[in-house]
Amino acid sequence: MMKKDYSPLLSVLFILGILGSIFFTLMPQWTSDDEVPLSEFSTKRALEQVKNISKEPHFVGSENHDVVANYLTKELQKMGLETSVQEGFAFSDWGTLTKCKNILARIKGTNSDKALLLLSHYDSAPHSASHGASDAGSGVATILESVRAFIYNKTPNKNDIIILFSDAEELGLNGAALFVTEHKWAKEVGLVLNFEARGSSGPSYMLMETNGGNAGLVKEFAAANPKFPVSNSLMYSIYKMLPNDTDLTVFRKNGNIQGYNFAFIDGHYNYHTAQDDINHLSKNTLAHQGEYLMPLLNYFSNANLSATQTTEDDVYFTIPFTFISYPFSWVLSMVIIAFVLLLILIFIGIGKRIIIGKEIWRGFIPFLGSIIVSGLIAFFGWKLLLKVYPQYNDLLNGFTYNGHDYIAAFVFLSLAICFAFYQRFSFKKVTMNHFVAPLFIWILLNGLIAFFLKGAGFLIIPVFAGLIMLASFILTQKSKWMLNLVLSIPTLLIIAPFIQMFPIGLGLKVLFGSAILTVFLFGLLLPVFGSFRRKGMWSLLLFLAAIGFFAKAHYYSGYELGKAKSNSLVYILDADKNKATWATYDTNLDQWTKTYLGTNPKDAQDLNSISLPSKYNSGFTFMADAPMKELAKPTIEFLKDSVVGANRYLKIQITPNRKVNRYDVFANEDLDIQNFKANGILY
Repeated sequence: MMKKDYSPLLSVLFILGILGSIFFTLMPQWTSDDEVPLSEFSTKRALEQVKNISKEPHFVGSENHDVVANYLTKELQKMGLETSVQEGFAFSDWGTLTKCKNILARIKGTNSDKALLLLSHYDSAPHSASHGASDAGSGVATILESVRAFIYNKTPNKNDIIILFSDAEELGLNGAALFVTEHKWAKEVGLVLNFEARGSSGPSYMLMETNGGNAGLVKEFAAANPKFPVSNSLMYSIYKMLPNDTDLTVFRKNGNIQGYNFAFIDGHYNYHTAQDDINHLSKNTLAHQGEYLMPLLNYFSNANLSATQTTEDDVYFTIPFTFISYPFSWVLSMVIIAFVLLLILIFIGIGKRIIIGKEIWRGFIPFLGSIIVSGLIAFFGWKLLLKVYPQYNDLLNGFTYNGHDYIAAFVFLSLAICFAFYQRFSFKKVTMNHFVAPLFIWILLNGLIAFFLKGAGFLIIPVFAGLIMLASFILTQKSKWMLNLVLSIPTLLIIAPFIQMFPIGLGLKVLFGSAILTVFLFGLLLPVFGSFRRKGMWSLLLFLAAIGFFAKAHYYSGYELGKAKSNSLVYILDADKNKATWATYDTNLDQWTKTYLGTNPKDAQDLNSISLPSKYNSGFTFMADAPMKELAKPTIEFLKDSVVGANRYLKIQITPNRKVNRYDVFANEDLDIQNFKANGILY
């Protein structure tokens, strides 16, 4: 009688346990409502600060904007700090001119050479009724609570500590620009810690910004030893793909001042909406911000901030509770070593007649087949889902409320496809022969990384774990189940978080990337999965799991209280033609927008020449005639209009005759504007 083989089930339970521990340890998971000693960071106290800051929308120009500014000034003064306000006009790289009101305070150090700057912006997003709880009330509250604990502990600090709550970040990073270009303290700043948000939940990611090498920043961050570090050297490359910068970008570009961003990006559907309020901000996420700032504040307040300056770059990545780094110069060498080891193992295996050349080539069929089929199904599957659920198109951030269900669904579907391919093209006795194919492709991929994207150089580490699996098989002529399972841990630790992070950070349109990465992960774990006898059964179970998550996503595909549809409505008054128009960026109208636009609105293609795209560069979709509203027109005077040579000189005065928060001035794109000033500020 054949003994039952429980190793597949135990393998799955082991892998699920590792995956659970990975995601469970990314950030704090418990935030107690009990009173925390005044000497420690309290999430409860920080949350109370967020509550006070985010009672109402407080965008630049609103009455609540001044209310929040005054509140922050008083909170800093309660700590015994002398505060100041920097006011002035500032241009941004976005072409916006804004009058800013920065809130500043300073803690003197005993022997300061360079100052540490704590930064977050206090204005909320305009035109969206955002309360600014996450973006960036959470950052402001994190700084307030951390500084309070720092002062309470009488922590000795060598370096001066500057606290800057910047203004007008949402309009174009203007407050940061005003500080960097106009404030005398800017030249004293050696390092910036900037706290931001592009969502309302999830772990806070650390992103470095520097004009030089990152090696100094990497080493100092590791020395500060935060408890829950979440970062890697590939993240900044991904960050630069996103449609936004932060205040720290201004410090780097305009002041050559480097630093660290800390930002959470999950719950993106709440970003810049009325749902960015205290009720949607995750307590655990706020706690994670505090877990960063407290050790960093204690460390950098006494560190040599000049030590962060370097021309060298490091690869870095995190695993639970650990930050690992090594020089860029190692990347190519590690790839070459991996390739040489693979060739040696193949040569020995062929000599021992346990590696067969024909089977090596056959191993490419299921691996490449799984990549192609999974990628195509995910790519076209998401496009099909947008047709089936057109309401998803109105979430312009690209991540739906049920987005995590779709990630799970396509991951399980990709795994089902892998098992199906290997059921058809690979059997247990040739699994290790077929393992050569994914190892070779992984090494080839890392070879490209070594030349074009060294920041992702840490992806070679799982390959070495795979090579040890192959070496064990060739040297002992046995595939050792327990050893393979243990050696699967590096692959899971390093690669699995990316499967979830890519769609969260870049939108569900990149689900195909998660699907392909799932297959790549499967390939490195082939010695584990390939030993499963009944691959067809596992393929069916995973397929049913995928169907289950698709069903769950369908169940939650509508909108409800707290998970509302993002609507847009713009009133456009053409004063020259004396004509008013309603317009929207929405592709699907609901009952509320139909109240204004009617059931059969006109196509708004002609309106897109006005150059008023949404934040996500989408144009107007529908329009309808609107009632005329009596609005006082601005007075426009040409104070100067002269031509000298080939140049025309204009001086225009625009005087508002009503309360306005914003002017947009447009010019023909063919014009070559050589010198532009507004309110005396040169752009």
